[in-house]
Amino acid sequence: MATTKTPKSSTASKSKSGSRAAAPAAKKAAVAKKAATAKKSAAGAAPGPKSASKPGKAVLANREAAKRAARPAAKAAAKSTAKPAAKKPRSAAAAPVASPPQPKPRKPGKVSAPTDIVERLRLEVRRALEELKAKDVVELDVRGKTSIADYIVVAGGTSSRHVKSVADEVIKYAKKAGMQPLGVEGQREGEWVLVDLGDIIVHVMLPRVREFYGLERLWSVGPDADDAEAAYA
Repeated sequence: MATTKTPKSSTASKSKSGSRAAAPAAKKAAVAKKAATAKKSAAGAAPGPKSASKPGKAVLANREAAKRAARPAAKAAAKSTAKPAAKKPRSAAAAPVASPPQPKPRKPGKVSAPTDIVERLRLEVRRALEELKAKDVVELDVRGKTSIADYIVVAGGTSSRHVKSVADEVIKYAKKAGMQPLGVEGQREGEWVLVDLGDIIVHVMLPRVREFYGLERLWSVGPDADDAEAAYA
């Protein structure tokens, strides 16, 4: 049989054209393979939350110990850096206003007695005459007119018994003031009783006897004359 030989040049040309046509496909396959490999490596390098392994007990214990050791240092640093808060000044309206001291009310007490013995005696004589309701009482200041007394008091009684009672009351009040009468005259008759208290002389008289002797007019000289005359009238 006769064999037909293909010329070498045509075979070579066919192989070259086939290799040129397969080159782009091979490149695309290589690029796709590299991309797949890169994806697999990236997926293996970053595992998901399910595949991540939990830390061991020793690691947790070391972390807890480190936190405890760091706490005192953090507190000390916070105290050293913290500044005390500035106190707010009190406003003038909030400051308490001191009220002025109030004087204590005085309790009503007894009227203090005069220190002068003569004034005390005059006060007691007036009280005695008012107590027994003596009539037409006249007090004459005879200082500078006579040396026997400083004051002469003339009073009237409605009866002899009344005159005696008024005189006795004057003696009683004089003793209360610490003055003992120097003399008493006329108590038996009861018409004119004289009580000598030293600086004060008291005359207690019936109306007719008082009008007859007129002691007020006798001792009233100057400005006291009109007052004594009016009181006697």
